[in-house]
Amino acid sequence: MVAFSLPEVATAQQLPALTAQDYARAERFMGYNTQALVDRSMGRPNWLANDRFWYRVMTAQGSEFMLVDPARKTRTPAFDHAKLAAGLSAASGQPYEAARLPFRSFTFSPDEEVISFTTGGKSWNYDVMSGQVTPNTTPAAKASPNAENEIESPNGQLAAYIQDHNLWVRDTKTDQKTQLTTDGAKDYGYATDNAGWTHSDKPVLRWSPDSRKIATFRQDQRNVSDMYLVTTNIGKPTLKAWKYPLPGDKDIATIERVIVEVNPAKVVRLQIPADAHRGSLSDDISSSGTFDDVDWSPDGSQLAFVSTSRDHKQEKIRVADAATGAVREVFEENVATQYESGQGAINWRYLPKSKEIIWYSERDNWGQLYLYDATSGKVKQQITKGDFVVTQLLKVDEAKRQLYFLANGREPGNPYFTHLYRVGLDGKKLTLLTPEAGNHQVTLSPSGKYFIDAYSQPDKPGASVLRAADGKLLLPLEKTDISRLTSTGWKAPTPITVKNQDGQIDLYGLMFTPTTLDPAKKYPIINYIYPGPQGGGVGNWSFSAARSDHQALAELGFVVVVIEGSCNPLRSKSYHDACYGNMAENTLSDQVTGMRQLAQKYPYIDLERAGIWGHSGGGYATAAAMFRYPDFFKVGISESGNHENRNYEDDWAERYIGLLKTNPDGTTNYDNQANATFAKSLKGKLMLAHGLMDDNVPPYNTFLVVEALTKANKSYDLVVFPNAAHGYGSYSPYMTRRRWDYFVQHLAGAQPPHDYEMKPKADPRN
Repeated sequence: MVAFSLPEVATAQQLPALTAQDYARAERFMGYNTQALVDRSMGRPNWLANDRFWYRVMTAQGSEFMLVDPARKTRTPAFDHAKLAAGLSAASGQPYEAARLPFRSFTFSPDEEVISFTTGGKSWNYDVMSGQVTPNTTPAAKASPNAENEIESPNGQLAAYIQDHNLWVRDTKTDQKTQLTTDGAKDYGYATDNAGWTHSDKPVLRWSPDSRKIATFRQDQRNVSDMYLVTTNIGKPTLKAWKYPLPGDKDIATIERVIVEVNPAKVVRLQIPADAHRGSLSDDISSSGTFDDVDWSPDGSQLAFVSTSRDHKQEKIRVADAATGAVREVFEENVATQYESGQGAINWRYLPKSKEIIWYSERDNWGQLYLYDATSGKVKQQITKGDFVVTQLLKVDEAKRQLYFLANGREPGNPYFTHLYRVGLDGKKLTLLTPEAGNHQVTLSPSGKYFIDAYSQPDKPGASVLRAADGKLLLPLEKTDISRLTSTGWKAPTPITVKNQDGQIDLYGLMFTPTTLDPAKKYPIINYIYPGPQGGGVGNWSFSAARSDHQALAELGFVVVVIEGSCNPLRSKSYHDACYGNMAENTLSDQVTGMRQLAQKYPYIDLERAGIWGHSGGGYATAAAMFRYPDFFKVGISESGNHENRNYEDDWAERYIGLLKTNPDGTTNYDNQANATFAKSLKGKLMLAHGLMDDNVPPYNTFLVVEALTKANKSYDLVVFPNAAHGYGSYSPYMTRRRWDYFVQHLAGAQPPHDYEMKPKADPRN
């Protein structure tokens, strides 16, 4: 017995060990530590009259508030910070500094002579001229207890909300409440969005511009199947049940479209059959935060809307008469795979004055804008053309017959960089308005005369400037300063380009290496994967002081790579559709091919020690990688994966795999998408993790893989969070530490420190 155990003891003693200090050093590269060292990065603009705005900017000392007047081309402090600090110190008896004011937001009085702010639960007024700070004795307007679940009318006089499955409005001045619908019932209520993984008491609706009508729907999910989860607690668990249709279900949530007149209350039902609970942009009919795919005419007499088929292959563009509910079919678009109306925003518009519709289509393999005749339903003009993707239509200037849009891939270099353009509705005079290289994030002023342009690159901090609508530079605003960050030894990720598996297409990504990299050594490589298809692993292509824990993990002795493979969006339609009907491909062939190319270019990469991890869709891809490429990937960590899409909500899978079809032999088109089917091929080390109250991807997805691995007599590791949802919440630092431990132990062959505790913290400037 003793003799048998001696070699094991010796092996354990020979493992190199990482210390708590090594982990602490790596943790310094987490976002909650690096972001606090980034200065002069512009905060969100807060608009005032005449397109003026103020914003807060972080500085090395703390923060300051700046006021910008576009017409005068001025940028000045929003107020005297030192005076306010002195006045507040005197009034409150607490010491305050000009650079460390105890608030992040404030409100100007209408004459802009007084600033109101709240700190420590008390409200204060600062007189701009005198510098005096006094308690704000004006009683705060009594907020409705249901305020967060209300949607205010454009004129601010009414607020719509749901009560007992019906739609109501509240007079915001008198608080008088009026019931608008009377026949709402459980699972058959008005304006509700409780379908699939969405749970909200906020109504889904669109007010008419004149505040007299509401476009919404009655959602029918009476026959929709339930999903179940149970809590973990002392005593009997609580059963959570909600409507959650699955692919292939006979009944899914449908919406019966209505227009509700407010005074007097009247429901006008649109004269069409119920639509599938689908949107042209994504899984949900309110993915933009409001009722999607509806567009009122300015006078409220007409409502244009788009109906999306269950499988996302057919879009019907319709116009309803708001008074009668009569519906006119304008045109439809049918696609072989799945239609989407843009990237991050819905890109169609109804122009009733000129009787036209701007429409988005990928019919020529690229996402472009088209102009339709709203009477005949015929194409009048293709507005944008070329091998690039229109991502968001920001503004239509009907008077000048021009539109402003964001697009990717038109300029040389990285196709994921976004730029702003202007073009005529006739397709002429396409103009680039943001010429600097990089990823541009654009905010239009309320009038549309100006825009704020913040641009940067993943490895280069950027700047924020104010431009006129024609792109002319009016005023520099901020230039990001990372000198405090770089002084700590921080370094930016390396942008990478590799070829896809057939060598025809450039794939783009980022590579993170230890700041102490020794090119003479060999480093294990870890692939972070999010295969989409609704997004990619890099996420935002602007500068960031940290992306997930990629650099922190690299500091422990790894090379970490993120490669945006085919099947991800923001490129051509064919690029995005590469995995359609076969989501198990998961961009994995691109990942393996790309990693092999990187190892040829960077000899310090050790391909014999390749790992992979991801969350949600990335968790699905990670398990697939371990099962389908068992000789390439040695260690994988699969978090919250949708491993069995017959167990995931109906819309996502039916959109990207197609409707569930059963073959004569009993097999289905979903069988080969399921990770459990291939679990018996596992050779490496696999950790699975899931929250047991995950209402997005129910934990049974992971348990099916666990069961298959157990039946195949395969060893695996399992981490569960009994009362956590999809993202783990407060348990996320624990999961990060377990992930580090797993790669350190099984990929690097080292001993991690025992139970290191990660400690996220807030930016001290806040």
